[in-house]
Amino acid sequence: MKGFKVGDIIRAHYNSGTYIGKIIEDRGNRFLVEVLAVDKHPVQGDLHSPKQVQGVTFHERKALAYREKMNAKKPATFAYESEVPEYAESLKEAVEKIRTNLKKEDTEYNQKALEKIADLEEHYYNKIYAAFM
Repeated sequence: MKGFKVGDIIRAHYNSGTYIGKIIEDRGNRFLVEVLAVDKHPVQGDLHSPKQVQGVTFHERKALAYREKMNAKKPATFAYESEVPEYAESLKEAVEKIRTNLKKEDTEYNQKALEKIADLEEHYYNKIYAAFM
């Protein structure tokens, strides 16, 4: 088991995204982590039927907000030793990265996921970009 403690800055997988945050409480087999930046944007669609569009509920998943708390499983936490990026900048980079990956292949899933990402930017993220940058 990794030797993290309260106050450490870590990188943690949570649901289908990855975040940089600060451990604020040890909860046994999980850490309560305060989100400081987005490392990888959450995957869009049905996690139980990856890359599927037909016959599934296609979920839109927002990235966790700045200072939002998450219960990260301890095995899904990793050391983070770089400077913590600004939240809005990290969110924008994570969105660009997922958008670039989705544009590599023209599939029905990728098109639907790109629509969801565009909706997230229009309705949520553009406000965050403007407020923080």
